[in-house]
Amino acid sequence: MSSLPLPTAEAQMHSDQVRELILRDIALQGGWIPFSRFMELALYAPGLGYYSGGAHKFGEAGDFVTASEVSSLFGRALARQLAEIMAQSAPRIFELGAGSGKLASDILSELERQGDLPERYDILEVSADLRERQRALLQQQVPHLISRVHWLDAPPDNISGVLIANEVLDALPVHLVRWTDGRIIERGVASAGENFVWQERLPQVPALRYLAQQIQVPDDTLSEISLAARGLVCSLSDRLRRGALLFMDYGFGMREYYHPQRVNGTLMCHYRHHAHDDPFWFPGLQDITAHVDFTAIAEAAIDAGLHLYGYTTQASFLINCGITDLLADMDPQSVREYLPLAAQLQKLTSPAEMGELFKIIALGKGLDGPLAGFITGDKSRLL
Repeated sequence: MSSLPLPTAEAQMHSDQVRELILRDIALQGGWIPFSRFMELALYAPGLGYYSGGAHKFGEAGDFVTASEVSSLFGRALARQLAEIMAQSAPRIFELGAGSGKLASDILSELERQGDLPERYDILEVSADLRERQRALLQQQVPHLISRVHWLDAPPDNISGVLIANEVLDALPVHLVRWTDGRIIERGVASAGENFVWQERLPQVPALRYLAQQIQVPDDTLSEISLAARGLVCSLSDRLRRGALLFMDYGFGMREYYHPQRVNGTLMCHYRHHAHDDPFWFPGLQDITAHVDFTAIAEAAIDAGLHLYGYTTQASFLINCGITDLLADMDPQSVREYLPLAAQLQKLTSPAEMGELFKIIALGKGLDGPLAGFITGDKSRLL
């Protein structure tokens, strides 16, 4: 951990508050909490957690860069898919966890150019700080469209149109499970003075035990199961009346997620563009993530009555949505504008960059398929 940049004194004081909060919770729960609870508090504790506090998270000045921060081409290509879905359902977009607000800005700008603006663009955001940052950016970049944007505290009871979630599922709390000597053990967090330590117990949640029993892995494998992701997808699916849910994230189908060579799971932390595997390091100052099991996402939605409209890589999806056409519209002689966009396109679609690891899945009801983003390169067979 010596390679990580040290936080400022102010940031360290903030992390100390988060640490004390988690230690109190451990004490209240009898000396042990599941890792999912630790992750929930570290990321979402009101006013203190990584996502609910005021730290800058996105872009070059933050801790990680999402596809929408890489290039406006991402949002513009995505807008073409959203227009197709809205035409078959309702002229309304819901964005779950809108980050800096840049994706919303790019989508609205492109839909305006196409003549396909939604009547409403609703953002479901739990962080008051991020809401203000999103509002400020949208007011700066698309002030004439700001009246169409609304911030919600929770999903509405009825959803028609299209809901998008870009790198949301990976940040939902996960349970850590170890399969060893024919037993299933849950890895949780206890305290040793002012420090956190790992401690394992038998799983107490029936749903966790059941799901873990369905997974075949080599002995002494440690990996993740996200009950929270399943619960969120099921809740959104129950609310969807007509349209689609689009989830964009890094991950795999179940067989690849629990591949015999991945015996240490996928849990990862991000701080100032450094990746490491210690979630106890300065809680509240770093992102904690796990890859997405897209098979679990598909199963939760299908069990709730939705249809799988497609699952593919980010590269295939963006190319199907015409991202290369967007670049072709630029004048190659305008080197100052063209070359940076070409480099951004490469980062979004290259197998060595974001093109293969990141996936897009579409789940919905009442639509005529196939959807444009999944015309070629569909990988539903891998779920």
